[in-house]
Formats: sequence, structure tokens, C-alpha cells
Amino acid sequence: MAKIAFILLCHKDPEGIIAQAGRLTAAGDCIAIHFDARARQADYAKIRAALADNPGVTFARRRVKCGWGEWSLVAATLRAVEAAVAAFPTATHFYMLSGDCMPVKTAEHVHDFLDAEDADYIESFDFFRSDWIKTGMREDRLIYRHFFNERQQKRLFYAAYELQKRFGFRRDTPADLRIMIGSQWWCLRRRTVEWILDLIAKRRDILRFFRTTWIPDETFFQTLVRHVVPDKEIRCRTLTFLMFTDYGMPVTFYNDHYDLLIGQDALFARKISAEAAELKARLGDLYAAKGVRFRVSDEGRKLFHFLTGRGRIGRRFARRFWETESTLGRGRELLVVICKKWHVAKRLVARMSADTGIPAMEYLFDEATSPVPDLGGVQSSLAKRNRHRRALLRMLYDRQGSDRLIICLDPAGAEVLKDLAADRATVRMLEVECTFSDDYLAGHARRVGLAGDHTQEETMVRLLPTIRHAFRHESDVIRDASFSHLYLLRECAGAAENAVPLSAFLGIAEETARGIAAMDHLFSD
Repeated sequence: MAKIAFILLCHKDPEGIIAQAGRLTAAGDCIAIHFDARARQADYAKIRAALADNPGVTFARRRVKCGWGEWSLVAATLRAVEAAVAAFPTATHFYMLSGDCMPVKTAEHVHDFLDAEDADYIESFDFFRSDWIKTGMREDRLIYRHFFNERQQKRLFYAAYELQKRFGFRRDTPADLRIMIGSQWWCLRRRTVEWILDLIAKRRDILRFFRTTWIPDETFFQTLVRHVVPDKEIRCRTLTFLMFTDYGMPVTFYNDHYDLLIGQDALFARKISAEAAELKARLGDLYAAKGVRFRVSDEGRKLFHFLTGRGRIGRRFARRFWETESTLGRGRELLVVICKKWHVAKRLVARMSADTGIPAMEYLFDEATSPVPDLGGVQSSLAKRNRHRRALLRMLYDRQGSDRLIICLDPAGAEVLKDLAADRATVRMLEVECTFSDDYLAGHARRVGLAGDHTQEETMVRLLPTIRHAFRHESDVIRDASFSHLYLLRECAGAAENAVPLSAFLGIAEETARGIAAMDHLFSD
């Protein structure tokens, strides 16, 4: 019977890693863990302590600092593979997983599947002839040397790349290797893994070549498996179900995806949301079950692309990204606090939410670091949030389980207000009118890059009236738009006066609104 050594690459969620290791080893298998050296040492120590007495668990001897697109991901995989080969001599298969993966079949089914055929499962397509790479670099990934991380050192990455192109510093791929490409999530037999380790021990030129290729986790094992194993023993597929959005981001699965996942022609799936506790529990229970028979429909990818495609024309029936006409939902209420002083608005909405129980988000359309729960990737950047703002808000209503939501918005976002005000939902707005001292305006100029620490005094004197006028103009644009439900709260007014618009805005008694308006240090800088 197959015995699997899982190769786990992870960098977060120690509780999830501990649970995953316990679940997989309870079925008689084993696991080798590489925990990113960039991650918190305390998290790694927690994992080591929790799994210290589990004989089915081993760890990579030396941890690597991992970065997307770098050789470090392959190096980390090799460290974990070497640890697994040494620690688990009876393991027959080695299966790559991430910390976001979960089984979508029973352990019984997984072992029966691997026993049924003597083969390796890895995507392995011809690098130059296949259409696996949809956009971006193709042969330049290989023929030029890449020393820098494209995401963290973008300028250096492209400067080195352009310099090599200009001076013709091309290189050849190893003559005896047919370069292949595919998903990094594979399942290989023990002898295949041992052959690969033996090959790279003898052929240091292979390691030197792949160390400076770009995204080698998509080419290294995919190439070497073809080099050491006959084609007839390779199944060119991954046993891990995963999908990508139009933006090239992995699709994240949530509690309502259980039926879809277990119906796919796969043994595991990624990536499972860290917040999908119910889904994780159900899949964990499923893995331990016996005698389950699965009806494989394998419609996941086609269904996803159909639904997202229908969403672009307003006819998607699911409720994750685009609804009919992208509406927030009739009967829902969006409360928008508009304020140039972000710290004032944040204090105010925190008190509003505490006193009324209405969920509140901060400057989610203005501030990239504004905390937003994982919504499948649409929340990952300001550009995406603004591009799909109604869809994002709709998901926030669903996530919060409320038909009312408070958000903050900078007064510069008049076009955002116009878009939201046109929705079927009821949109109420509260503009918070603050006073701006010269010191505040000077600080604002420095924060947004209009001035620096060494800006001359005469320049600042000319700049401050311009900024003050710009603030006033933003407010005038909002008031001239004649929104149906626009209320005004003034710093110069007293609590009793401000309670009136606050009461109408929130739909609460004036006495309760007066308590919010009278909060200490609301307008303090």
C-alpha cells in the first residue's frame, strides 16, 4: 500500500500547520516541513514543540528565506525532500503541499488512487512549444541570469535584465535537458525523487543553471522528471485542484465550496481560506472517513470561468464577485463618513460602531493598509478595490452578516460617492467639516510629498493657501452634487447641534447621537 511523505512548504498559520500534520500522519503517512526562514521564529518554535513527539513528522535541517519567483522556493523544496528521504525509508510517494492545501478525498481514496498505477504525477509541458505561459517573459526566463527578486527589487531586476539584453549576455540551456514547465504541485514516486537527488549531486551545472532562472519552481522538477523517467510513466497533470483569476491570482475557497471541491478530479485543493474554519473541519473529517464513494464531475474550472465571465455582463448567478447590475442590494444601507482628517473619521466610526453595532470599515478605497478581510483577492490592492467597489462592498455585507455598513472616504473621492449614490441601496453621507491649522496643512504637504523636511519657508507660505483652497474645492464638489442624504457635522459646532445631523445619518435617537458627538478628543490632531 502507498505510504506518502508529504513535502510541506509553509510560512504562516502555525495552528493550521499543526492540525494538518496531525491529520495526515494519523492516516499512516508522514510529513517533512519547511517553514520559511522569513517567518516568525515564535511560530516555528510553536510548530516544533507541538509536533516533537510525532514520529511521522520531520523538518528541513536548514530553513531558507523564500521569495516568489526565486530559486529559494526550489531550494526549500529540496531541503524538505532530502529530510523526508532520510527520515522515512518506507515512503513510496512524495507529495508537494502548501500550508493552504487541504485534502478533498478520503485518505483511503488517496492511497487506492496511488496504488492503482505506477506513475509520477507532474505537469510537464514543453517550455518553448506549449502555451502554458500566457503572458510575460518566456525564453528570457532561461537565457538571461536573474539575480534579484522581481517583486521586492523590481528596479534592480529589470535593470540587470535590460543590461544583459543590451550587451548580448545570453546563455544556452544545458544541451542534454529538454526544458519543461508546469505547476509546482506534484506527486512523485520514491525512485524518481532519489534519481533526481542523485542527478543533481553529480551535475552541479544543472543547479548553477536553474539557480539564476526566473520562477524555477515551474521548471526545475518538471524538467528533471522528464530527464530521468520514461514518458510512459509520467501523467502530465497535478493531483492538486487549483484555479486562477483573470488577474493571475489563485482562487481562494470558502465554506460554501465544499461540494464543488469534493467533486473535482483531484486529491487535494489549494488555496483554502484561513478563515474557512467550517470548510477545513468538514474536509478534515472527510479525510478520516471510510467507505466514501465520490461522484467526480470536475466542472470547477469551467464553472468558475463561466460565472466570472457572466459577471462581466451582469448575469452571474453566484454571489461572490459580480451580482446582477453589481448592486449592493435593495434594502441595504451604506453609511459614508467623509473626512479629510482620517484620524478624526477613524475615531468617529469606531465610536459609531461601538454604540450602534453597525459594522465599520475605514478608508478601504483610499488607504492600501486599511484592514479588509480576505475576499478572494479582490481586496488585495487599491486598484482592485476601486475597480470592483460595489462587488467588494457586497461581499463585506455578506461577510459581516449585516444590511448596514459604515465606511470612511476621503473628500477627494467625489466620483466614488456618485457611483455609490446611484446604487439601489440607500446611501447616506456624513461630511465631517474640520478646521485646518497651518501646521496641519504643512504636515499634510510633507505626508503627500508636496514638501519635504528642507522645503524653504517662503515656498511653504505660498503652498499652504493652495492646499487650503484644494480642500475647500473638494468639499464644494460634494455639496454641489446635490446628494439626497448628505449631512454635515462641524468641528466648530457643539455636541447638541451636531447630534441633529448625526441622529439623521445613523437613524438613532438624538440623545444617543449627542453622546457620540460629545466624545473626548474627537477633533484633536
